[in-house]
Amino acid sequence: MGDLWRMFCGESGCSDIGGEPCDNAFLLLSDPNSCINHALIICFDVLLLAMLLFNMIQKSSSKSLYIPVRFQRFTTLQKVAAVVNSCLGIAYLCLGTWILEEKLRKTHTALPLNWWLLVLFQGVTWLLVSLIVSLRGNHLPRAPMRLLSVLSFLFAGTVCVLSIFAAILSKDVTIKTAVDVLSFPGAILLLLCAYKVFKHEETDVKIGENGLYAPLNGEANGLGKDHSAGHITGFAAAGFFSRLTFWWLNPLMKRGREKTLGDEDIPDLRKAEQAESCYFQFLDQLNKQKQAEPSSQPSVLRTIIICYWRDIFMSGFFALLKVLTLSAGPLLLNAFILVTEGKAGFKYEGYVLAITLFVAKILESLSQRQWYFRSRLIGLKVRSLLTAAIYKKQLRLSNAARLMHSGGEIMNYVTVDAYRIGEFPFWFHQIWTTSVQLCIALIILFHAVGLATIAALVVIMITVLCNAPLAKLQHKFQTKLMVAQDERLKACSEALVNMKVLKLYAWETHFKNAIEILRNVEYKWLSAVQLRKAYNTFLFWSSPVLVSTATFGACYFLNVPLYASNVFTFVATLRLVQDPIRVIPDVIGVFIQANVAFSRIVNFLEAPELQSMNIRQKGNIENVNHVISIKSASFSWEESSSKPTMRNISLEVRPGQKVAICGEVGSGKSTLLAAILGEVPHTQGT
Repeated sequence: MGDLWRMFCGESGCSDIGGEPCDNAFLLLSDPNSCINHALIICFDVLLLAMLLFNMIQKSSSKSLYIPVRFQRFTTLQKVAAVVNSCLGIAYLCLGTWILEEKLRKTHTALPLNWWLLVLFQGVTWLLVSLIVSLRGNHLPRAPMRLLSVLSFLFAGTVCVLSIFAAILSKDVTIKTAVDVLSFPGAILLLLCAYKVFKHEETDVKIGENGLYAPLNGEANGLGKDHSAGHITGFAAAGFFSRLTFWWLNPLMKRGREKTLGDEDIPDLRKAEQAESCYFQFLDQLNKQKQAEPSSQPSVLRTIIICYWRDIFMSGFFALLKVLTLSAGPLLLNAFILVTEGKAGFKYEGYVLAITLFVAKILESLSQRQWYFRSRLIGLKVRSLLTAAIYKKQLRLSNAARLMHSGGEIMNYVTVDAYRIGEFPFWFHQIWTTSVQLCIALIILFHAVGLATIAALVVIMITVLCNAPLAKLQHKFQTKLMVAQDERLKACSEALVNMKVLKLYAWETHFKNAIEILRNVEYKWLSAVQLRKAYNTFLFWSSPVLVSTATFGACYFLNVPLYASNVFTFVATLRLVQDPIRVIPDVIGVFIQANVAFSRIVNFLEAPELQSMNIRQKGNIENVNHVISIKSASFSWEESSSKPTMRNISLEVRPGQKVAICGEVGSGKSTLLAAILGEVPHTQGT
């Protein structure tokens, strides 16, 4: 215990940053620079973190209460509290890192631990507690959260008073004293957040015992859209810890272990992931763009990005964190080898490296899973809204547009194109993270083998340049493949719909041959696409071998010395480069497929629609002599056609009158009914 105490405090139990001991026993208890106070403050930080972790675990395992949308938005007080306290937490972390770096530079040892460990503990605690209380406090139990905010307030007040007292005695104001004093206003903001913002349980909104609001009049007869709280996915009520570790999946896993899961066991999506919510959010943003720029057609891609830019940014942050933690491996390996060779920078560097490697791998695992999950979730939302938009568009499609987009093509938009666009968000971050990871790897290689890195860079550039014409060809062939697939699906759909006619006239062989010809055309383009993809795969899978060969050859000719440290660093870095290089063909292929699919869907969504102004509706028909009145009207299925389908049509139908329309086949009976419904544009008359 004595050795541990000396390791934590040094030879004196009370000292400042420079190591000067306290001169009396009173300061030993009252001065925040004393080691006893440092130990007490660290213990209190651990207590706050334990309470916070307990609240999150308790929330993730308890029954959730539905929170209305208006309470899920952040207020100004929450935003101010989060920003101020986050800056304080980051200031603590930067200060602790600076103290540790100065101690290592001057004394070549991290001992004693009390000063820099105290400031780092305070930074981590203040950052986590402030962010969760200010932004996620309404998702956690109210009483424990308020208790946590009160304890944080008392803790910040005590530290503030002690720092001011020490500054008065020493007649010196340090950076830590300033941050300690500023933490007290931050604690006041947290206290206000806990007591004045999160009051949705106390409002006059009627909430049932099962956590649901009283249904509206239109939903009272069992026709509503609300579900039982037990059938909503656990992700909707999961806390920070539960979402980080996917703890909310445990009940479903346990149920699947006990029996085979059925449809009734799968929980419903939360409101934000449902297709209706995604589509209405997309429609709202689209209408805003139309109002802002009424003269131009709003961009569908820009609208989707505006809807989900926060989710895209968060998944990108986790992707960047995964790349950085993964790239730290070769650097730590190099440091380990230097320590084993007796070139350690300070006494306990090996332990610090082991802990750093452990933390880096944990962060890498967590960030990778969050990246994958959030990207797939964005893809699910985008696919849902595009499917709903295609369905709604199909109901309003004009007759001229129906000639260009058949039923088989529309089905292809939903089953193939929307699916590929839904898969693209997962691969989107692969595009730029691959470049970032390659740049970091080249920097590490230059640090390890010097100018020999130029050979690796040249090989990578040649590989990318050789792939450029192949990528253009693949884009062209992919477009041809989708057109051929549409033609084949269109022919199959027409044959299935009119199968009775085919059987009656014995046209099966003729249509079979026609479909087989279309299938052969599709097979030709499919073969071309797969062959180009095979070329890309071979090119990029062989590039790591070429990179390593070129780099070691350059080391030989440039007389670059090879030691255990730089050789192992080079091999580990090359292992990191292999995965990004090998995934480049998949990224290119997915990008090309998504680009083609998106252009097809946008072309469909921008197709002309039925004009509702062609239908004139009147509510009170008792005072109207004619319910249907057509006077000298001409109708044409094609608006630009000079020869109308029907000319000089006059028709009057009175209320209650029964009218029979008779005529030969092709005389225009169905066209007249479609004109009354407004589906055929009129070129003349009323």
